[in-house]
Amino acid sequence: MFTYDVDFALEPFIPAGVRAIELMRYFGMTYQAIRRRTPRYSLSLTLTASQICYITGPSGSGKSVLLNALYEQTPPSQRIRLDRIALPDDRAAIDCFDGSLHSVLRHLGEAGLSDVPTLLLPPSALSDGQRWRYRLAAALQQHASIVFVDEYCGTLDGLTALVVSFHVRRIADRTGRIFVLAGCRDDVAAELRADVLISVSAAGLHIHRRTQP
Repeated sequence: MFTYDVDFALEPFIPAGVRAIELMRYFGMTYQAIRRRTPRYSLSLTLTASQICYITGPSGSGKSVLLNALYEQTPPSQRIRLDRIALPDDRAAIDCFDGSLHSVLRHLGEAGLSDVPTLLLPPSALSDGQRWRYRLAAALQQHASIVFVDEYCGTLDGLTALVVSFHVRRIADRTGRIFVLAGCRDDVAAELRADVLISVSAAGLHIHRRTQP
């Protein structure tokens, strides 16, 4: 179980160009007014094994800032950033994992990556969807308790996003890992079945918890 107490605000952009300052004066805007308009959020959150927390909201609302704040409060030995896992270009994907061939294939299969020709390619040569699955498998092998993903499925087409979300939900349920995801997509909700949905907007921050069956 991991408990978080987060208080954060978006860092306001303060324009300094000649035209920008002229525009502000024309409409009576001040730097103090810009700072006052910057939203500030407070959040208390507890996540337990097998839960998926999905942070959603419009672009620029603060999803990444919140995810980063949660990441920083997680013990380093218990966390991993999926979007920061390297994609080597000097060896086949299958050679990027430690352990027996059987265990490596099991991790890759759990992540939805089991096509043999694909596993003989370097990770850098994989498609966007295959890269997501490769990184899921890499996260499984590193045994981190919480997997953080920013811009969740942002580059994937609809069908691939659904497939990735299906595997994320299955991995969370089977392994007990916690996933903290941040993204704009709402078409993955049925497959992802997030236990905690955090909606971030200029109007505030709202937490919705899934009712267990």
